[in-house]
Amino acid sequence: MKINNEINVEKVDPHVGLTQKEVSERVLEGRKNNPLKPMTRSIKRIFADNTLTLFNLINVTIACFIIYTGSYKNLLFLGVALCNTAMGIFQEIRAKRQIDKLTILTQSKIKVIRSGNEEQIEQSDLVQDDVMLLEAGDQVCADGIVLDTAGIEVDESQLTGEADAVRKVLGDDIMSGSFIISGRALVQATAIGEESFISKLSLEAKQEKTVYSELLRSIKTIIKILTFIIIPLGLILFFSQLSKSGDINASILGTAAAMIGMIPEGLVLLTSIALAVGVVNLAKHRVLVKTMPAIETLARVDVLCLDKTGTITNGNLHVTDVLPESYSTDLEMEEAVSAIIYALNDNNATSLALKKAFPNNPGWEAHTKIPFSSERKWSGATFSGRGSYIIGAPEFVFKDMHPKHAERVNAFSEKGYRVLCLAKKEGELNDGKAPKLVGHFLIADELRAEAKDTFRYFKDQGVSIRVISGDNPMTVSNVAMQAEIENSDRYVDMSRIAENTDFKELADHYVVFGRVTPHQKKALIQAFQQAGHTVAMTGDGVNDVLALKESNCSIAMAEGSDATTSVADFVLLDNQFDSMIHVLKEGRRVINNIERVASLYLIKTIYSVILTIIFTFVNSPYPFQPIQLSPISSLTVGIPSFFLAIKPNYKRIQGEFLKKVLHNAFPAALAVVSYIIVTMLLGQLIHLTFAQTSTINVLLTGAVCFTTLITVAKPFDFKIKVLITLLMAAFVLLFSFAGQFFSLAPVWNVNMAMIYIPLLISVYPYFHFIRAFMLRFFK
Repeated sequence: MKINNEINVEKVDPHVGLTQKEVSERVLEGRKNNPLKPMTRSIKRIFADNTLTLFNLINVTIACFIIYTGSYKNLLFLGVALCNTAMGIFQEIRAKRQIDKLTILTQSKIKVIRSGNEEQIEQSDLVQDDVMLLEAGDQVCADGIVLDTAGIEVDESQLTGEADAVRKVLGDDIMSGSFIISGRALVQATAIGEESFISKLSLEAKQEKTVYSELLRSIKTIIKILTFIIIPLGLILFFSQLSKSGDINASILGTAAAMIGMIPEGLVLLTSIALAVGVVNLAKHRVLVKTMPAIETLARVDVLCLDKTGTITNGNLHVTDVLPESYSTDLEMEEAVSAIIYALNDNNATSLALKKAFPNNPGWEAHTKIPFSSERKWSGATFSGRGSYIIGAPEFVFKDMHPKHAERVNAFSEKGYRVLCLAKKEGELNDGKAPKLVGHFLIADELRAEAKDTFRYFKDQGVSIRVISGDNPMTVSNVAMQAEIENSDRYVDMSRIAENTDFKELADHYVVFGRVTPHQKKALIQAFQQAGHTVAMTGDGVNDVLALKESNCSIAMAEGSDATTSVADFVLLDNQFDSMIHVLKEGRRVINNIERVASLYLIKTIYSVILTIIFTFVNSPYPFQPIQLSPISSLTVGIPSFFLAIKPNYKRIQGEFLKKVLHNAFPAALAVVSYIIVTMLLGQLIHLTFAQTSTINVLLTGAVCFTTLITVAKPFDFKIKVLITLLMAAFVLLFSFAGQFFSLAPVWNVNMAMIYIPLLISVYPYFHFIRAFMLRFFK
């Protein structure tokens, strides 16, 4: 695909680049790369999203009607709604600032050639016609044209959807948003900022991965249902009450109480706050969270796929041995390898290790160069008067390896070494002739200090580990066994797997997958997902990008390539793999606690909907006034839920969020409705006033909600015990000292006591009877 066919490009000397004067001129002319778009929402958007909601609109509308009645104390619910909104905005802005601060630290810089010198600058400081130095793993931040290269391969799948690597030569266009898979090139920036291909295609939207969240999906389902029933039910109740009583003020207050009761706005707030607090907590452990729902997704992960290098090992490769064949010498091997790595100038970990071991450039002139790629697993060059040399994985350099050589490679691989071979051809690289083995190199990697403890923790938490690597499977298996990964002796060489192989069967049987190509990595992730697993993938190289994008949850090391950090859901800023433990724990804490307290919020919603339907047909006023719901909502739900939401709770996630929530909420709501009907009937029998029956209703509803709170708060710690005791004491004292304010009648009345005392005694056993019955029914 051409991007510069309509642009007259005046080429710049690739080895000189722009001068400082030319850069300054372009900055003054505004030909500068625009800053990267922040990952988080703007503060203006946060304010709008938290205030301009359907529930807030309903609250304001209800408040206007209550003002009409003159019963201003019933507006107390509006203060609670405003506090909820303010807390949501505060926590989200706090999380935004933390994410933005960490994002600045992880934003990749770009290398450019200016005045003949190599410089590293911020992407926002790039100007038009700058000469960019692009290497394997870099993401291209501006459209450009190749001025100088030994041959590069580019992944344009983010832009075109085509997964195959595209080879670029001199004069070819490169699109912003693509990744350099292999090789190195000097590229002149021809279109930057809003003019670049990446901006015009709105790549941000294209590459954004939809993170599935059962938690948010369940809550959105609840809100969607309530959206369709709150307003119609409210209108029906209002006109029904008005037609029966003729008292417009009483009808408004009754309808307001019903509609306020149906809105679980605290649940939405609590979910947002819990996720935002999770982001802030993970930031303290130097983990950048790009999408809040990803915290939940990782908590549900039951298969963790990872590469060997950079995760199990620390990626510090070093050459341990040079093993020439009998007809070769150490000197020939060292010179040939040095010539290849200096000709290609690759910056992958293996090339850097070889360059460190063999630093002297012999100065051989190369006229054909093929850089390393994860698909090919070898690189090479043809040198004038010396033939062609190839270095890479023995199985890929030699399609039919000699049994003696294969035995030798396997022996070293079983000891955990990465084995590379050096081969020679008399002609060109791609002349179709078989190369001749010159010798082998042994490369070792170091096991991460925290690896064993981390993998042991995941095993205890029911998360199975799969190692997917481009290295020799025996080498990877040996390293995995050193890290004590369970069943790591079950390995497979993916280079020997046919294209039509059932990957699901492979995924079920093997733990270590060696010689895996990037496309095979992606296919393995899909196989695990098809088997019903929630899959996390960790990686640090461009060969991991396809698998990272495909996984349910992706984790990258900060020291990894631009490609991996740009597509990952989490970035481990300190490159410490044990940070994954904090992420898993934080996710489980958030989900378990939201699941724990969500039932408290839905009790009020469910019984309000049922009561609204009942009192539409019953010739009696709605059993509550708006202000009477405030102490119930705040003391039995609002205050305790915020304490329970931050409690440590690292149990495994079982799923079925909505079903679990309803196991507690529905029995409690049915108990409340039952008690209100009984109170209404008995109240009519002994001629209690509306104020007296509504007071009994508040008392019994509070008792049911406290019973539910005690149930969901288990297991107790000392702080929770003290909290619940204080809240119950405040609820009881409210009837004696604040009864008039909350429109409650004195409870020290014989007729009232005859009703509420036996009913209060029955609350605990009655709630648990309904709950046990429903649990059996659901099963």
